[in-house]
Amino acid sequence: MANAHKVNYLSSSGFGGLDTNTIGYKQSVGSQPGIIWCGGLKSDMDGSKASALHQWADTQGRAFVRFDYFGHGVSSGEFRRGTISRWADDTVQIIDELTEEPQIIVGSSMGGWTALLAALARPKRIKALVLLAPAPDFTEKLMWANFSDDIRATIMKEGIYYEPSDYDEPYEISRELILGGRENLLLDAPINIKAPVRIIQGMKDTSVPYGHALKTAEALMSEDVELTLVKNGDHSLSRAGDIARMLLTIAKL
Repeated sequence: MANAHKVNYLSSSGFGGLDTNTIGYKQSVGSQPGIIWCGGLKSDMDGSKASALHQWADTQGRAFVRFDYFGHGVSSGEFRRGTISRWADDTVQIIDELTEEPQIIVGSSMGGWTALLAALARPKRIKALVLLAPAPDFTEKLMWANFSDDIRATIMKEGIYYEPSDYDEPYEISRELILGGRENLLLDAPINIKAPVRIIQGMKDTSVPYGHALKTAEALMSEDVELTLVKNGDHSLSRAGDIARMLLTIAKL
């Protein structure tokens, strides 16, 4: 069972190693290239896709790591204090401290953004990227662009806006999240990633429209980019067929 995988902790290197936060992770040793899972906003490493991928990696005897970002899951920190830069730094730390040789990074939704940023920071450590409903620049192009003037004012003046969600609790959209996102925008210029990239995107995704995946594919400088559109797929891409498609895509790489 996926939950039998032991939780371990890294001392976070955030803020130049001056903080006392920890990053929770689950890891299996095995053959290379290994696989790293990067989850989405407010998700944790025990989601259905991450758990299924870890089980599959175990059956293949392949190295695997999944982790929780700062302020997510079992990692320490307040979610509202998190930023794209911090979560990308968490991803880079996982690459640096827990893996060897080039890795396949699998990023879901926001994890697609952190995976891309990590690949830019550590290009020699990337074998390939698999992006599920990738959401680079979502804070600006999918959130801020669609917020009303009142919501924008609330974020900038009060520092926080509680956006209703389909899950148990609202999303805490902080001023730091928006401003930090602007420091990491990728889609307005070529993305200097040369490794193979596979993108899987649902056409019924109401959180990240499939046109966003097209923009991501177009921005990538890699000559080896494939985009799979799933006509009846939603944002989660968590159905049995969706998970099977993800595993087959990774196996081919």
